[in-house]
Amino acid sequence: MIKKGDLVKVDYILEVDGKVVDTSIEEVAKKEGIYSEDREYKPLEFVVGEGELIEGFEEAVLGMEKGEEKEVVIPPEKAYGERREEFIQEIPKEMFKDADFEPKEGMNILANGIPAKIVKVTDDKVTLDFNHELAGKHLKFKIIVRDIQ
Repeated sequence: MIKKGDLVKVDYILEVDGKVVDTSIEEVAKKEGIYSEDREYKPLEFVVGEGELIEGFEEAVLGMEKGEEKEVVIPPEKAYGERREEFIQEIPKEMFKDADFEPKEGMNILANGIPAKIVKVTDDKVTLDFNHELAGKHLKFKIIVRDIQ
């Protein structure tokens, strides 16, 4: 049985709002239309209890055994937190004058090293959303334990 400190390998399928959005299993990615050639599909490997993954995922694998499968729904507070309005900020468009790109809605960027999504661009302002894209979401995982060390 998995306990804190164990090195584990697990496959997973992540559903958000009833739609598969991520998986470690290549066949599932292809079937769901989310396959990326740039990605290596393989079991996720991590040490349980070291905080490498979201809290709810690490808690979910505790007590599981090799070969076991289970589904779990992880609430926002055990995942990426609730969406917060204060994480949405307007900045002057002129701050992008030295950037090597033109800001466009939907673009993901690093702003002072912090990931953000451009949600609005006007003639003089750019609105950035620093919330994680899965903030406020309930995450439904299917977890399959492949190995425990």
